[in-house]
Amino acid sequence: MLDMDQGVVEEWLSEFKTLPETAIPSYAAGLKDKASLVSALYRVIQEPQSELLEPVCHQLFEFYRSGDVSLQRFTLQFLPEFIWSYLSICTSRDLHSTGCREALLLGIYNLEIVDKDGQSKVLSFTVPSLSKPSVYHEPSTIGSLTLTEGALAKHGLSRVVYSGPHPQREIFTAQNRFEVLTFLLLCYNAALSYMTSASLQSICHLSTGISICGYPRQLLRKYKGVSNRMPVSSEFLVQLITSLYYALYNGEWDMASKALDDVLYRAQLELYPEPLLVGNAIKSSLPGGALKSNKEGTRCIQVEITPTSSRISRNAVTSLSIRGHRWKRNGKQHNKIKE
Repeated sequence: MLDMDQGVVEEWLSEFKTLPETAIPSYAAGLKDKASLVSALYRVIQEPQSELLEPVCHQLFEFYRSGDVSLQRFTLQFLPEFIWSYLSICTSRDLHSTGCREALLLGIYNLEIVDKDGQSKVLSFTVPSLSKPSVYHEPSTIGSLTLTEGALAKHGLSRVVYSGPHPQREIFTAQNRFEVLTFLLLCYNAALSYMTSASLQSICHLSTGISICGYPRQLLRKYKGVSNRMPVSSEFLVQLITSLYYALYNGEWDMASKALDDVLYRAQLELYPEPLLVGNAIKSSLPGGALKSNKEGTRCIQVEITPTSSRISRNAVTSLSIRGHRWKRNGKQHNKIKE
């Protein structure tokens, strides 16, 4: 690690401790503009035996525990890198080096599964209905299917999926590891539109690494680093695909498209139907060529939106057309009088 990077991180560690509470909001808002700090923190996380890793993890946890949304998003951008470094160390059996990484990941998880009063959260997701318009479709364009869905909607048969309550975890085990990591990725995906380009590249790197390490594709890609296979769950791959879908349309087309192929490759090997379904659906909807996207501009998934109301006919009667018609009629009557 360069001395300059070390100095930037050490200054950041000491600066936050001396801030009064009234100055935290303005400090948090300016963190996103400190590119040198972000790159230096990535190097600390990537270095297995960095002396700064423990204080960095502690401060990032304090950021998340503060409750300030900007500080929480600042911490979340490093989540894919922490997950990758943690899983890489786990495969090497060097569990003594995972202490502070594991503590940070578990700390964020335990904070997210409860509300402000300390009660367990239950997340709910309403499955979209074809009878109600969205940015992806207009019910009137579906045809006879609209009547069926509309009849069902009137009876209140909308489907709601619940997640939780989730149990608190004190340590990682082989049984709960991917349950915790999947939930953390769910929190990361909820803030995707605020993630930096470096964070999107990190999620692509995580997706490729966990999908091909230890398999023949690693040799074809000449992918260096971890050579052992990493266990993975179907739900975890689905969350990775969700992140990649956003990255595809927000400046990381090349990396995200390769990572999507890698995740589908791993899903085929594991015979996981959910990531295969979601991943192939996204892949089938992609345009033929790479998309040009402004990395500093508005971040969104591009969709073609149909108008929610029927278009006004060219022959529609308006106040302006009535006045025009009246003027024409008065003009014709005036000409007849002259004749």
